[in-house]
Parts: sequence; structure tokens; C-alpha cells
Amino acid sequence: MSRTSEFVCSACGARLSKWQGKCPECGSWNTITEVQIAPKQEPMKDSRGINRFAGFAGAEASGVVSLNTVALTEMPRIHSGFSELDRVLGGGIVPGAVVLIGGNPGAGKSTLLLQMVSYLSQMMRVLYVTGEESLQQVALRANRLGVRTDNIRIASETSVERIITLAEAEKPAVLIIDSIQVMHMEGISSAPGSVSQVREGAAAFTQYAKRANVSTFMVGHVTKEGSLAGPKILEHCVDCSLLLEGDSDSRFRTMRCQKNRFGAVNEIGVFAMVEHGMREVSNPSAIFLNRTSVESPGSVVMVVWEGSRPLLVELQALVDTTQYGNPRRLTLGTEANRLAMLLAVLHRHGGVSMGDQDVFVNVVGGVKVEETSADLPLVAALVSSYRSKPIPRDMIIFGEIGLSGEIRPVNSGSERIIEAQKHGFKQAIVPKDNAPRKVISGMQIFPVTSITEALELL
Repeated sequence: MSRTSEFVCSACGARLSKWQGKCPECGSWNTITEVQIAPKQEPMKDSRGINRFAGFAGAEASGVVSLNTVALTEMPRIHSGFSELDRVLGGGIVPGAVVLIGGNPGAGKSTLLLQMVSYLSQMMRVLYVTGEESLQQVALRANRLGVRTDNIRIASETSVERIITLAEAEKPAVLIIDSIQVMHMEGISSAPGSVSQVREGAAAFTQYAKRANVSTFMVGHVTKEGSLAGPKILEHCVDCSLLLEGDSDSRFRTMRCQKNRFGAVNEIGVFAMVEHGMREVSNPSAIFLNRTSVESPGSVVMVVWEGSRPLLVELQALVDTTQYGNPRRLTLGTEANRLAMLLAVLHRHGGVSMGDQDVFVNVVGGVKVEETSADLPLVAALVSSYRSKPIPRDMIIFGEIGLSGEIRPVNSGSERIIEAQKHGFKQAIVPKDNAPRKVISGMQIFPVTSITEALELL
């Protein structure tokens, strides 16, 4: 039988009949590639005659039922061996859930999973499938980490069909796939890592996980922009998508949840890469608040809300007279467009012009701040550096700034203030609507409604 071809967008997974420069679905340019379609084959069946790749909920589904008849019992959670990982997962590993873990090379994805497998293997059957390394390489890493390996079942395989056959024979409770980009399926002529191979391979593993109730972890690569490589449908078909971030020159790693069907999104877990592998950090605020004893202009502490807990982070700003014709704007850890907007608001409603100044912003510890509560601390740090006037070390600031210069409230304001009080802070500049109704002992609260009021307190 002859093979046919189709054109698939690597960004969104859209299928087209002919090549185009721009994808009509997502609007991305130069993302459409040609893939070969294999002729339709008979589905693989087990000894009972049931299609092994049929249906996400299994081939023995009971059809249509009334929603009120579905049991509401809480799904049991499995402790992974890391409290920080359990936090990001929403309380632990859910049986039958499919988790995708992405990250830059050297971030510690394989190391973290090997430590987790070593812990879980003492209580249940675990199968670790590696397609990027040999068995000896994995054994050497396990020996370097000092983990127990007596109960770890491991295989080196890249064929999706072969892996599912091995898993059906082993009957593990947890399955590790490292990584999804090197796996390939028979009948698809494209190379491993292509759009069609990644899409079909992930779908096959997901179907097996749901049918056999096996918790599956898949390792995924990331692009140079930091997003998960492969088609977007890869993130859609999994239950939980995690991203392990961290620079190679830093020992700390942050794991952020981007999607979770069994818990909250934007949850963050902090790990430290040490000689014997990954170690969880129970108090991340202590890391990000490693400040010098000398007060310096442009340094401020803000309280950001990550998932279900507050996190104290130091924000630094440097404002200096430009030495070139065009002033520079550089941000690390915050959005550059947000900085440009705040500079315009500061000029229009705060009376401070930095049009001829270079502006540099950095979030200490490599944390990426995406919420708007960092607006007021950022403006305060800029003004502090511009005026060469340090902000008191025992002061925290948070709040959102509108285009008219008003200070808007943020969520969980009281919890942020209480967290700062636990770390020894005694002053707080907060939006008026976030001012606590009850007096917090040892904390002096300064509620503000506009950017002008906030600048008067600095």
C-alpha cells in the first residue's frame, strides 16, 4: 500500500492538505512540516480481543451514565518522596495520571525522577524506561546519588509498542518515560522527535496509563525560548504539565505547574542541586532573601503569591545616566512590557522622568514574577535607585498600579503581610483595600491609594 503525506503545524498540531508559510489556526510562521502517513493497520489486541489502544477510559467503559451517579470518593494520593513535588502535583501522585516534566538540559529532570523511583520502588513496582541513556549510565548516576537500586526495574527501549508490551508484563504502579522525544511508533515514517511521532507516542502512553491505571511520568525537552518542544497537543493530552527551571550556574531549581487536572496551577516547588542529587527547600523565602547587611538603594522586598503560599523575594533596580543615545531597558525575572508601562505611569502621575536613564531590573534567585503585585515594589525600587535613597530593610511592598496611577488591591493581602511578619519585617506599604482589619502585632501598615502617596512614604 502506498503512503500518503500531510502537512502538520509543529506549534498547534493543525493538519493541512498543502504547505503554507503561515498556519491558519495559530498564526505561526514557518512551523508547517510534511509528514508521511502510514496505511491503516489492524489494531493491536490483547488475549481478550480488546484493542490495547482503545479509549482513554478503557475499552470496557459502561457507556452513558448520569453525572450524579458518579462516585465522589477522594482519589488516593501516593507520596513521591519529596514534599515540594507533592505540593506541585496537588498533594501527591494520582494513580492513572499522566505527568509531563520539561526543563533545560542539566536542570535535573532525570536525577529527580531517579530519586523518586528509588523511594517508590520500596513500596510498589516501578518501571523506568530510558531511551537517551544506556543502562550503565543510569546505574552510574544512581551510584553517584547513593540511592537504593535493588527494587528498580529498568529497560532501555525507544519503541512505543515494545514499551507498552513490557509494561503490560511488568504491571508497574508507576511508569517513567525518559524522554518522549526519542520514542517512535511503527508505521510512522517520520524521525523520532517529529510532530507526528511525539503526538502519537504521547497518545499511546496516555491511553495505556488510563486503561491500566498506571501513573506515568514523561520527560519532555524544551525549546530555546523555554517552552515545551513538540506539538501543543502534547500538553493537552496529559493531566499535569510541570516545568523545571534553573540556570546551570545556580544550585537552586524551581518547579512550576503549568497545568494540573488534580490541583492548583502556578504552584511552585523549590529544590537545591547538591552533590547527592536534588534536595527540597522547605523555606524558599530564606533563599531569596539572602540580603547584605548594608542598606543599598534600589533594593526592595516584595511578597508574591505562588500557587497556595506566599513567597518573599528581593527585587533590585539600577537607574543610571545613559552613556549612549538610546537608554537601555533590561529586565530579568519580570516582563519588559510591564516595565515600559510603569515608567510611563511614573512619569505622568508620579512626576519622575527616567527618559534619559538606563534602567536595569533583576529578581534575585532566578525567580520569574508574573503577577501584577510586583508593580508597586518595582516602582519603589526604581525611585530608590534614582534618588540614591535606600528603602528600610524591614519594609515590604506589594500592589498593582493602574494606568491612571491608582493602587489596586491584590489577592490574599492579609496572608502576605502575616508571612512577612514571620520573617521579621515591621513595615508594609500595601493597597488600601488590602489593609488588614485586625491589628497585626509588630507590623506598621501604610495603606496607599495612588502612586503619589506611595512615593511620599519612600
